[in-house]
Amino acid sequence: MIRGSQVCFLALRGAAHTTRAFSVSSQCNTKVAVLGAAGGIGQPLSLLLKMSPLINHLALYDIVNTPGVAADLGHIESTAKVTHHQGTEQIEDALKDCDIVSIPAGLPRKPGMTRDDLFNTNATIVKNLAEACAKYCPNAIISIISNPVNSTVPIASEVFKTAGVYDKNRIFGVTTLDIVRANTFVAELKDLDVSKVKVPVVGGHSGITILPLLSQTQPKTSFTPDEIAALTDRIQNAGTEVVNAKAGAGSATLSMAYAGARFVFSLLKALRGDSGIVECGFVASDVTEAKYFSTPLELGKNGLVQNLGLGELSDYEKQKLAELMPELQKNIKKGEEFVASN
Repeated sequence: MIRGSQVCFLALRGAAHTTRAFSVSSQCNTKVAVLGAAGGIGQPLSLLLKMSPLINHLALYDIVNTPGVAADLGHIESTAKVTHHQGTEQIEDALKDCDIVSIPAGLPRKPGMTRDDLFNTNATIVKNLAEACAKYCPNAIISIISNPVNSTVPIASEVFKTAGVYDKNRIFGVTTLDIVRANTFVAELKDLDVSKVKVPVVGGHSGITILPLLSQTQPKTSFTPDEIAALTDRIQNAGTEVVNAKAGAGSATLSMAYAGARFVFSLLKALRGDSGIVECGFVASDVTEAKYFSTPLELGKNGLVQNLGLGELSDYEKQKLAELMPELQKNIKKGEEFVASN
C-alpha cells in the first residue's frame, strides 16, 4: 500500500516531470550547496532540491536563519541529508567536497528597480561567495542565479582566474527562467501542450539582452510579426511584471527557484552520465563578440561539453541581436571592472 505522503511525493515528481525538471530515477552520491538558502529564492530552491534522489547531501548556507530552514526541510522523507551552515566561519564546511554550488544570494528587485540597480550590493556578495568557492571547492560546478547575471558571472570568473583555478566549463549563469517563461507564454498564446514546447532564449538575462528565438520554437510554430514583437517584449520584461504584481513584496522567487532547480537537475543528470542534456546558460563564449553569452549548451560530467551556438536566425532576431550587444558588453565590462577595482 502507498501511504498518503508517498502519493504526494509521487504526484510532485509526476507534475514536475511534465515540465522536464524532475526526470531522474536513480540515487547518486552527490553534494550540492545552496548559498543564500534562507532567502526568497533560496528556500523554495532548497525545497525542490531536497526532493531529488540524485542529491545525497544538501548543504544550506546563509548569513542568518539556516538552522531553521534546515530543520524544516530535514523533516521531509527524501534521501538527501540536510546540513546548515551560517556565517563566514562555517562556509568551508558548506562547500568542501561539493559537486555543484547554486548561488541565489542577493537582494531582490523592488518596483522601479532594474537588475542593474542591484549591482553594488549583489556584486559584493557574489565576489565574496566566489572567493570561498575558489578556495574550498575549486572543482565544483558553479550555478549563478544572483542578479545581474550579465555581470555576476564575469565577477565569479575573474575571481576564479585570480585564484588560479578558473575553468570556463564549470561556471554558469542561470538564464533558465527566460526559457521557462518563453515556453509558457508561447503555449498559452498558441494553445499548445506546454510540456512539449521548447523555445531557445539567447543573449543575456536582463531587458533587451534577452532574445527569444521564436523562429526555432519546437514544435514548429508560426507567429505574426505583431505576435513576435509582443512575445519578445513580454519575455524580456516578465520579471518586471512579477515585481509590479507583488507591489513591493519581492520579485520572481518561486518561478526562479523552479528554474534554478531545473538547471541543477540537468547538471545532476549530466554528472550521472546521461547524454543529450541541453540547457541554455550564460557562459564564457566565442559565439559572438561578447565575452559571455547565453546559448543552448550540452552538459556533461565536467560541466559544459559543447556550446551549440545560435542556429539559424530570422531577420528580426539578427536585428535584435545587434541591438542587444552594446548593453550586454557594458554589463560584462562592469562585472570585470568591479573585481579589478576591489
